[in-house]
Amino acid sequence: MTAADEWLKVESLDLEAQGVAHNAEGKVVFIEGALPGEEVLVSVQRKKNNWEQASVVALRRESSQRVTPGCRHFGTCGGCKMQHFHVGAQVATKQRALEDALWHLGKVKAERMLRPIEGPSWGYRYRARLSVRYVVKKERVLVGFHERKSSYVADMDSCEVLPPHLSAMLVPLRELVTGMDQRDRLPQIEVAVGDEVTALVLRHLEPLTAADTQRLRDFASSHGVQWWLQPKGPETVHQLDAEGPSLAYTLPEFGITMPFKPTDFTQVNHQINRVLVSRALRLLEAKPGERVIDWFCGLGNFTLPIATQAREVLGIEGSETLVARSRENAALNGLGTKTSFVARNLFEITPEELASYGNADKWLVDPPREGAFALAKALADLAADSERATSYVPPSRIVYVSCNPATLARDAGLLVHQAGYTCVAAGAINMFPHTAHVESMAVFEKS
Repeated sequence: MTAADEWLKVESLDLEAQGVAHNAEGKVVFIEGALPGEEVLVSVQRKKNNWEQASVVALRRESSQRVTPGCRHFGTCGGCKMQHFHVGAQVATKQRALEDALWHLGKVKAERMLRPIEGPSWGYRYRARLSVRYVVKKERVLVGFHERKSSYVADMDSCEVLPPHLSAMLVPLRELVTGMDQRDRLPQIEVAVGDEVTALVLRHLEPLTAADTQRLRDFASSHGVQWWLQPKGPETVHQLDAEGPSLAYTLPEFGITMPFKPTDFTQVNHQINRVLVSRALRLLEAKPGERVIDWFCGLGNFTLPIATQAREVLGIEGSETLVARSRENAALNGLGTKTSFVARNLFEITPEELASYGNADKWLVDPPREGAFALAKALADLAADSERATSYVPPSRIVYVSCNPATLARDAGLLVHQAGYTCVAAGAINMFPHTAHVESMAVFEKS
């Protein structure tokens, strides 16, 4: 075990933004709050045969990349882990994490590393799920993120990663809930910001009283927000008063408007998303005569921009509801004749089903954290099937957008070593500054 007086030299950061060191016994020590190059004394909280987990007690050598956190709640609030690390160094660390994952997990090395996609590091979070807790003993309400490594709600009156108008709304939200009849039956407020509208989704465990409903209306009028209510599961979400502009974001470069509901999955960081879509399409290089398949198409975030460039785009998603919404968005943007959508569980797709969707010149793949293993495996199996070699033509290029470098690396290994592709480029996307979350993009070309 690491001795209390043993100074450790921090060698790197792991994917949870913990410093990594080795003690005198050679055991790996993961250190909360430590940065590469620092020498630290630690307090060990957890120990196993091969590793220990600890936190910093004292610093003898400080990293040149250590900075003063921009939020006074950093360290207590669990929403951010890296505010003490210069944002440029954060991006470099995430780029290295992507390279390491590709090589160590997939045995893949990109021919070219793309410049990381960066944007505003504060006020960027346009989606968030805030916990609400009425503390009986203190007779007060807390609204915010959970404390670090705790189920308690952090006592926070501002948040620097939320847009300023939302950060300023935390205290008024506390006061609103404190005055409500159902204050102890309101566990969550989900927030979603569009280009013109801020929506708040209130989860309530009991029917709201008439007085509470009026309080919500008064708050909406005073703060310029829309209230949505969620009495049970996500399918029960509905707008309190169906009036005013719709929630939407835009992709100005492509002349596209994307309406969405506040509980839909959309990218947290709209500024980064615009750059991400633009780069993905440049790398895809879709031509006017080509057919493209967008796997895990969501609401059409990539499908619709691709349709402005390609002859035809097929969007495939696991939810019938999302597919219907994608069709609506395509029609709204005048792209209904160039797009089609199919609902399919892509975590179970077989080679036969993959072939049934027909040949496509290019693919855009944008899966959830679980990755696209079944899709990559089906493509690899088709490549190994000599009987299909003359009938099924694999895409010449694949652009893979990932929110998990580990599953990207796993799938890249299949594409490169079994499906006959070369990883020609890869790069990190700093979608969530000050967090350890790594998004990335990789490009594969048929060898």
